Amino acid sequence: MRIVVALGGNALLRRGEPMNMENQRRNARQAATVIAELVSAGHCPIVTHGNGPQVGLLALQSAKQVGAEFPLDVLDAESAGMIGYLLQQELRNALPGRLVATVLTQVRVDAADPAFLHPTKPIGPLYEEGEAHRISRARNWQMAQDNDKWRRVVPSPRPLEILEHEVISLLVDQQVIVICVGGGGIPVTQTKSGALAGIEAVVDKDLASSLLARQLNADLLLMLTDVDAVYLDYGTARARRLRAVAADDIRQEDFAPGSMGPKVAAAAEFARFSRKTAIIGCLEAAVDLVEGKAGTRIHATASSPALDMQG
Repeated sequence: MRIVVALGGNALLRRGEPMNMENQRRNARQAATVIAELVSAGHCPIVTHGNGPQVGLLALQSAKQVGAEFPLDVLDAESAGMIGYLLQQELRNALPGRLVATVLTQVRVDAADPAFLHPTKPIGPLYEEGEAHRISRARNWQMAQDNDKWRRVVPSPRPLEILEHEVISLLVDQQVIVICVGGGGIPVTQTKSGALAGIEAVVDKDLASSLLARQLNADLLLMLTDVDAVYLDYGTARARRLRAVAADDIRQEDFAPGSMGPKVAAAAEFARFSRKTAIIGCLEAAVDLVEGKAGTRIHATASSPALDMQG
């Protein structure tokens, strides 16, 4: 099967881990091992990934150069190159003889998207409340609460088109394992004349992966994260694991906006428009997810019952 494999933030940096190269290299190696298992099972993966911690760190470094800061679209490209390099190298090590390529991917967005007025995408490190307010005043950054900590938030406009999807498709047809749409892709706007220009934002990786999967006519959207499935009332005594659910029977609003919410929305969107299946589950169980032995399957039409839950 042609599978778009969307790696969550845990692919390169687990929550609470120091943001150093050793940790990112180790986690990239683990992700490559899992992707290699999918290849060995006969599947054709197209790999996407997030960049929240990395692009936030680059923005912090850039902010120290007063008057010479780099815009977010350039930092998106820089982080996609860095992460793509790590994954590409580890995939070549895990799959000797296979061709692997990283494609810096531009994603068209609308400059008038309401997201530019209401930043919601968390990037960078976690802060205590006092430090977050101090940085916000000093750098004119918007901060928002993230569980018991605070993080910078930036605009996250809806992706409208993966501009390099034809290039990606050509590579996939030649049996190349492609790493693309890094960090949700590089956000650009397009004039009536067709000219492109970057814009200050970070596109949601899950929505961009869902769009890519539809543009490539993928058989499956596989969203790998650090939890084994989608849960209702997650973290409470009433938590129930969803095994299978129709796209129209699950709502983004029922889940945390900074974690499972975007994944649920992207998975449901893929299932609804492609009439195919999206699966959400943990990185280590990728082959079991594809084989229907684990995770949460989100499909286009209702089953009986519509919500297949496990207490």
